[in-house]
Amino acid sequence: MPEARKTFGGGRKPSERPSKVCATCGLPFTWRKKWERDWENVRYCSDRCRAVAKRGRA
Repeated sequence: MPEARKTFGGGRKPSERPSKVCATCGLPFTWRKKWERDWENVRYCSDRCRAVAKRGRA
């Protein structure tokens, strides 16, 4: 799996890791190891933002 690490954020400086913007709060967040296998589907920066989105509030 070394190829995936090079593609995503593993082994990079925090400033060089991929980032996205949270669909709920609009704040940027960076790649995390726990999201390594599912980075394409990550939309929210936290459990709280995901819960707020499920309730339909922003």
